Amino acid sequence: MKIEIISSILREYGISWVLNRSLYSIKLKIMCVAPGMESIFEKKVSYPSRIDIFEFDIKSIKRFIKLLPYEKKQELILCAEEACKGKVLGFSSILLDYGLPINWNLNPMTQNTCDIKKKWYLIPDFDKKRGDIKAIWEISRFSHFITLSRAYLLTEERRFYEAFSKQLSDWLKKNPYSYGANFKCGQECSFRMINVLIAYSVYRFCGLTTEEDENNVKSLILRCYRKILSNFFYAQKCIKNNHTISELTGMIIGAWCCGDKRQLAYAFRILDKVIDEQFSDDGGYKQFSFNYQRLALQDLEVVLSIERKVHYELNANSKKKMLNAVKLMYQCQDISGDMPNYGSNDGALIFPVTSCSYRDFRPVINAVYTILTGKGLYEEGIYDEELLWFRQTEKRIYRKENVQRKDSGFKHAGLFTFRSEGIDAWIMLILNDYHSRPAHMDQLHMDLWIDGINVFCDSGTYSYASELGRKMIFNENHNTLVLKKKTQMNLQGSFLVYNWTKRTKVRKTGDFFCGEYKSGNGYQHKRTVKKTHLGFHIEDEVKGKKGNKFEILFHTPCKIIEQETGGLSLYKGDRRLCTMKLSLPYKIKKAKRSLYYLQEKEMSCIAACGILENRMQSVQTEIIIKGEVEVNG
Repeated sequence: MKIEIISSILREYGISWVLNRSLYSIKLKIMCVAPGMESIFEKKVSYPSRIDIFEFDIKSIKRFIKLLPYEKKQELILCAEEACKGKVLGFSSILLDYGLPINWNLNPMTQNTCDIKKKWYLIPDFDKKRGDIKAIWEISRFSHFITLSRAYLLTEERRFYEAFSKQLSDWLKKNPYSYGANFKCGQECSFRMINVLIAYSVYRFCGLTTEEDENNVKSLILRCYRKILSNFFYAQKCIKNNHTISELTGMIIGAWCCGDKRQLAYAFRILDKVIDEQFSDDGGYKQFSFNYQRLALQDLEVVLSIERKVHYELNANSKKKMLNAVKLMYQCQDISGDMPNYGSNDGALIFPVTSCSYRDFRPVINAVYTILTGKGLYEEGIYDEELLWFRQTEKRIYRKENVQRKDSGFKHAGLFTFRSEGIDAWIMLILNDYHSRPAHMDQLHMDLWIDGINVFCDSGTYSYASELGRKMIFNENHNTLVLKKKTQMNLQGSFLVYNWTKRTKVRKTGDFFCGEYKSGNGYQHKRTVKKTHLGFHIEDEVKGKKGNKFEILFHTPCKIIEQETGGLSLYKGDRRLCTMKLSLPYKIKKAKRSLYYLQEKEMSCIAACGILENRMQSVQTEIIIKGEVEVNG
């Protein structure tokens, strides 16, 4: 590794992080060379004495599911029937077939497996032949166990319980502790444990579970809790993101089940500290991702739901930060329930306790807001089911709070929105002042939404283990500036972004936004946005070396883009959504979009093209959403 890279990483990530990451690498090497040394790092765990941590109001959940729209009930039954056959909805979008009996170490997309006889630390994170390891983990998260239990509550058909019981027993037989891909990650163990306990609680209430089921659940908790404790150093000191919150949630549950009072108190104390570190005061999340912000909040929903049971609770500061996090998400949300595809997106919806689609963020926003305030944010809908699972109330006993979406600025979170009056059109801008690891190079990216359509969108993630996924990190896949052969920041490996940009200016007042960043790769970009009576006026100012070629990019899923009198118009079917007027020549090129992990679609990219003539150039873009388009003189 070059000296300048090491210097940048030390400066931005800190000596402590580099030291801890190095210590963890040494630990892995020691175990690879001398497998017998693994026992030194293992923690002792008592056999679980209780597993009744969840106390759901099953009657009201059952009543709610039976009142779902017919098509949603059919969808639930079909999904559960497939899960009985070893086919699960992976990443909330792809039907993955693991066979029957299930091959728990199979990647269904490549048909290659991990060797179950290998210890977890001998299995690489990235393997081109095997493919993305997340595709192996997906079925062992047991999210489909929630689907099976919801289908049982709807139909009362025993086969859904039997699938749960048999699959859990089979998993335990075929996944001995610390062998295979399914023991590589403590976070995966947390998800696995929580989903099993949720499903078991449903079947236990319904009088279906056996002594064998109880023993199997306890055996799973023993293995998962042990893994979390034995490898928590990595989540706490090296990863320091949603993994830490997930593993602390799992630690709380494992400690309570095993009667480990000291570890339970420790987990709550550290979780309060981690929440304070990972959420900004205005509601932003340190991973700069709505997908991971939702994941962290779902973890914390679980903690809120068991506070009375375990006799510990999150402190007031943690709850305040959670509340601010959902308030921010609400302001950055479209009327459809969807949100910009901001930052890393691995398709995670770990606790699928509603019939809402993956792209609908209302369930978690509504549930957390209501649990913390006693008031709702939306009119009644199918997204209310998540609240029933994690608050256990029979019905809405609260009133809807009249919270309006409006122009907003979340300076610490680096997110800014404008909403047009008289029509449902809005934009979100990104400009961060980095104090933790960036994920995507999306400074001054702009999302545009019109009537529920994401007209100018983020490209997404696709996969952490692919070349396409790696490319999607860079600014050329966001609606921002690209200088030829320049990137906003630099990337080492698959995740290590360094040479962070510096936010040099940001101001949001009324109908006006102005923000600027400086790249360590030798250029500056300033973007000004003004809300007008017709739409939005954007001015981009580029500073760099004279003669540099640059592009201002606008990615769109709109299939019809036409040059018309007065500008370039974007259509949805025969409806014109908006018209762009660009001050520079433009070209339209093909691009890739990934709304769901491991799925890609073609879209278009409108690129305004220029050359820096005097080390600085200004580019004007007018987006006209309502009113008549002016004819060019």
